[in-house]
Amino acid sequence: MTRVEVAIVGAGFAGIGTAIALRRAGREDFVLLERAASVGGTWRDNTYPGVACDVPSHLYGFASHPNPAWSGTFARGNEIHDYLERVVDAEGLRDRLRLGTAMQWADWDAEHEVWRIGTSTGIVVADALVLACGRLTEPSIPEITGLETFPGPLFHSARWDHAADLAGLRVGVVGTGASAVQIVPELARTAGQVTLFQRSPAWIVPRGGGTYSDADRARFASHPHELVAVRADLYAEGEARFASRSGDASAAAEAQAAALAHLEAQVADPGLRAALTPDYAFGCKRVLLSDEFYPAVASGAVALVPAALSAVQGTALLATDGTRHEVDALVLATGFASTRQPYADLVVGEHGETLAAHWSGGMTSFGSTVVAGFPNLFVLNGPNASLGHSSSVLMIEEQASYAARVLSRREFAGGVLRVDPAAEAAYTDEIASAARTTPWMTGGCRNWYVDERSGRLTLLWPGTVDAFRARLGRADGSEFLTEPQPVPPHGFDPAPRLSAGGATTRGLA
Repeated sequence: MTRVEVAIVGAGFAGIGTAIALRRAGREDFVLLERAASVGGTWRDNTYPGVACDVPSHLYGFASHPNPAWSGTFARGNEIHDYLERVVDAEGLRDRLRLGTAMQWADWDAEHEVWRIGTSTGIVVADALVLACGRLTEPSIPEITGLETFPGPLFHSARWDHAADLAGLRVGVVGTGASAVQIVPELARTAGQVTLFQRSPAWIVPRGGGTYSDADRARFASHPHELVAVRADLYAEGEARFASRSGDASAAAEAQAAALAHLEAQVADPGLRAALTPDYAFGCKRVLLSDEFYPAVASGAVALVPAALSAVQGTALLATDGTRHEVDALVLATGFASTRQPYADLVVGEHGETLAAHWSGGMTSFGSTVVAGFPNLFVLNGPNASLGHSSSVLMIEEQASYAARVLSRREFAGGVLRVDPAAEAAYTDEIASAARTTPWMTGGCRNWYVDERSGRLTLLWPGTVDAFRARLGRADGSEFLTEPQPVPPHGFDPAPRLSAGGATTRGLA
C-alpha cells in the first residue's frame, strides 16, 4: 500500500500540470498514476496519419516550460508527446510516476478522511484525489447494425492500427470532425478510394501557419523573451476569437464569411460545395482548421456521402440516404465519450454515491474543479473546463493552481474540503445563464458540448480565459462547508474484496 498526500490519476497535460503546481506550492508528497506505459494522454494515444494540434504550438504548452524547438506554427502529435516527456524530466517527476497503474476504483473513507484508490498494482491511500483523466481518452463507438461483422481492418482513429496497410484499398471513414479533417487528406494520397460518411458538415476556416527554420528555433532558444512575446500575442488572438465562437453577431458573421470564402475557393463543384455547407450557426459545433480537407474531398479520391452510416453488411456500408458503398477497411473518426466521463463510475463519494450518479443529469461542479459530496477531490478537464477558442492548457494551469491553493488552505480547515452544494448549484446556474443565448445552445446543431440528458452546456466554459482566471481568483474558500459531515453508518472496509468470479469489488461495508 502507498500512502501520499495527493494522488493524481492521469499523466497527460492535466496530471503533469497538477504536479508542477503542487511542487511550486511546496507540496512534494504526491504520486502520478498512469494506466499506460508512458505519459502523454491524448498525444500518446492518437497516432493517426496527419495528427497535429489545431492550437498554435507556442500557446499549447506550459507557461513555465516554453519550447523553442517546435517545428512550426502547429505542432505534430509526436512532438507534443515528446514535449511532455521532456517536461517530466525537467521537473524531476520520474520517481513520482507509476506507469502501468490503472485506477480501478476510488472510495472516500469518511471515518479516516482519506481516499482509498484501488489500482492494478495495489492500493493507494491519499488525503486528496485529483482526477486528471482527460476528456478525450475513451473512444465513442457508434451503435451501428452489423458493425462487429465487418471482415476487414476496422478501428477507431484514436486506436490506429499501424499494422493495417491501407495503401490501394477502398477505405471508409465515418465522421467529419477534427480528427477526420486531418486523416482524410492523408488517406486520399495513399488509399485506392476514400468513402467519407458525413452526418453534418463542419465550419472550416483556413489553418495557415508554416514551419520554423533552424534560425527561428535558434533565435527562440537564445532570446527567451521572444517566446514570451509570441505566447502573449497568441493568447490575445485567442481571447479575441471568443466573440465569433460565442455568438457576437458581427464577429460571427465575419468569421462565417471567411469560412464560406475558404470553401468556395477550394471546392469548385456547386453540388459538392452545398453538401459541405453547414446549416447551423457558426460556433455551434467546434470550428475546424484545415487547408487540405476541402481539396482532398474535391480531388476525386474521396467520395462524400452526405449521410450517416446506418448499417454494415459484410463489406457493404449502408447510409441513411439509402446508398450502398463497398469498402475494404473502415476507420471510425467518431469522437470520444466526453459528456459522460468513464472514470465517474469508479469514484464513490462520502454518501455512497458514484460520481456518475451525481452527474446523471450532466456534469456539475464549483469552479469547474471541485464537486459537492466528494471531499478533497479535484477534477481537471471536467465540467465546463473546455474551450472552443483557445488552448485547453491555459485552463489546466488555472485549475491546477486553484487546487494547489485550496489544498494549502485545507491545513487550516480541519483537513477536509467539502464543497457546499449551494455553491455548486449557484455555479451551475452561472454557467447556464452565460450559455443561454450562445450558439452552443441555440445554434441549431447537435454538439458534444451539451449533455443530451439535461440539455445543459456541461463541457465548455462559456467565457474567455481571462474570465475563468478571474472567477477562480474570486473563490475565497466560502465554496467549502465549515462543519464536518457525519460518518456514514457501517463504517468502511479499507481492503477490496473479491467477488465469486474473482472481480474486485468496492470496500464499502
